[in-house]
Amino acid sequence: MKKVVIHIKAPDQRGIISNYTELFSSLNMNILKLEQHVESDDEMFFMRIEAEMLDKKLKINQLKKHLSKTDKTMNATSKINSKQSRQNVAVLVSKESLPLYDILIKNKIKEIDSDIKCIISNHKTLEDIANQFNIEYMYLDLENKYDAEKQLHEILEKYNIDLIVLARYMQIIPDSIVDLYNERMINIHHSFLPAFKGGKPYHKAWNRGVKLIGATSHYVTKELDEGPIISQDVVHVDHHQSVKELINSGRNLERNVLIDAIKAHIDYRIMVHGKRTIVFSK
Repeated sequence: MKKVVIHIKAPDQRGIISNYTELFSSLNMNILKLEQHVESDDEMFFMRIEAEMLDKKLKINQLKKHLSKTDKTMNATSKINSKQSRQNVAVLVSKESLPLYDILIKNKIKEIDSDIKCIISNHKTLEDIANQFNIEYMYLDLENKYDAEKQLHEILEKYNIDLIVLARYMQIIPDSIVDLYNERMINIHHSFLPAFKGGKPYHKAWNRGVKLIGATSHYVTKELDEGPIISQDVVHVDHHQSVKELINSGRNLERNVLIDAIKAHIDYRIMVHGKRTIVFSK
């Protein structure tokens, strides 16, 4: 039985829910979960529907045609996400091992329901970890940026990658990759954005004498650390703690918010609206 997650975005108005639920009923679809949200500032309506397609003869492209008619009536846009197959994931890393370990372990125990196809790095430091999990490790030589960008494109195409995860990958992603993976590339930044963008955020936080530190997972855009925020968390600190202690305190935050973001993306629980995200419940 085919399961789908449908995202619907429309100007807020009467009849949105009834129009779509009546459509799904007429197509012999069983709604498993329905969530909605209205952005009050611009009166935009967002809805996530998880459903089963009970009619085996109903195809995704046919469902799209039916949806497009209702979309036109409601001045809406819709997107169908199939839950029939797992998403292919590439993890990009540099030298930090903990975020990578956490992703691989959570994936192994099925807490993250994805296929991690490869680990890509500009260092060879973490190759042993990839071998432990029997995952392809791809070394990216950044000495020639053009060749490296071409190689990265080839790897992503080879493995038919759906989602890129930057697990403390400390390099700028080429614009061509950012464009190709718009809203399909997640980064973890070790600060409570929008504070302390860029490098060494813990040092910046310590220099400002902050009383809490945080971590942020967000979609990647061409503007550094400016992408739509998916998940954040904070922990209280005080003046007794050194920079190293701040870093240690923040590690768990980083891993947790990154895992939260990956899960939300893979479950199709995120809808992007400008620089904001609507993240529906688990």
